[in-house]
Amino acid sequence: MVFKKYLIGILSLVFFLSLTVNVFAQEEMTEDEWESEMNRLKARKSALEQEVSSLKSDIDNLSSMEIKSFEDCTNELYALVGATKTDVDNFRKAVNEFDGKVKRKEAPKADRQADLDALKKNKISALPEFFDKVHNQIQKALDAWVEAPQEIVYTVVKGDHLWGIARKSEHYGNGFAWPVIYSANRDQIKNPDLIYPKQAFKVPKLTEEEKSKYEKLRTNYKPAPVQ
Repeated sequence: MVFKKYLIGILSLVFFLSLTVNVFAQEEMTEDEWESEMNRLKARKSALEQEVSSLKSDIDNLSSMEIKSFEDCTNELYALVGATKTDVDNFRKAVNEFDGKVKRKEAPKADRQADLDALKKNKISALPEFFDKVHNQIQKALDAWVEAPQEIVYTVVKGDHLWGIARKSEHYGNGFAWPVIYSANRDQIKNPDLIYPKQAFKVPKLTEEEKSKYEKLRTNYKPAPVQ
């Protein structure tokens, strides 16, 4: 279609030049000026006619070519990486699910990196649809992910108690979670009411189940009325 429009434009220009020659013929010009202008226009006309001929040839060649459907072209592209449409659909689903895990920071980070490395090794990741996302975008998000430690170590100071340690904002922010610290340090704590300065306690990271459990305890807690 584009070639045809271009061809029509050139033919129109050739026609215009022919008219221009006639116009010049009616104007008063010296013989030398007339011959010079005629030679210029003839050369231009000849060049345009050659271009028209070339475009006609291009149109004929394009008309004889077999135009494949989008689906056929897509299947040929998939075949280059040894995959079928079903394989690509499954890979797309896996990439989207994995991307969600990274955005939600579903730990451990090391496992997510291993999952991403596996996706990168899949030849389907080389397809234009996936390459930048798998090899660049998700990797950058994973690199920027600062993983919180699974547990920290807290050194007891005078006046501390397990409730107060658990209640610290840098720990759980919830005193009801003190049993977690107690269980993690039974080798040092014989009596949860007796802890001593300079003892180093592990403060494990709460699981989602534990967070929910102790948050419910805090929410439902009603202190006894003061007598």
